[in-house]
Parts: sequence; C-alpha cells; structure tokens
Amino acid sequence: MKTIKPLFRGLPLVIAVNVVLWGVLSFYGVIGAAPQTGRQPFSNSVAQRNEMIRELQNIQALLKEQNSLLRDIAANTKHEKPSR
Repeated sequence: MKTIKPLFRGLPLVIAVNVVLWGVLSFYGVIGAAPQTGRQPFSNSVAQRNEMIRELQNIQALLKEQNSLLRDIAANTKHEKPSR
C-alpha cells in the first residue's frame, strides 16, 4: 500500500494543471485573439491613401481661408487708429 500513496499525492496536482490548461485554452475561440475568417487584418492601402489626400486637401483649404481672414484683420488694424 505504500507504493500507491505517492501516486495519489500527485493526482490532485495533475488534475489542477489540467483544469487550468483547459480553462485557459477554452477562451481561445471566445476572445478577439483568435484569427478572424473572411476579413482582412488591414484596410485597403489605396483607399486609405485617397482618404488621407482628401483630408489634407480639406485642411489646406481651411488654412487658406484662415490665412486670408488673418490678413484681412491685419490690414484693418493697420488703418485704424488706436482709441485712447
């Protein structure tokens, strides 16, 4: 009977390790780390480039408008006399 006793001491450890591994591996398909099927991991680079160009053109137009407003304000303040 003494030879069977060490086997039973390691059995709970083996069961615990199996339960932990099963618990960890069971989440593989549930969370987002699993590979997605049918979907590309990155967007189309040509579409991203075109969108970035459009955004930069909009920013450029807004900066031109802002610069013209600032020039108008600067021109108007040069002609006005400060009131004291």
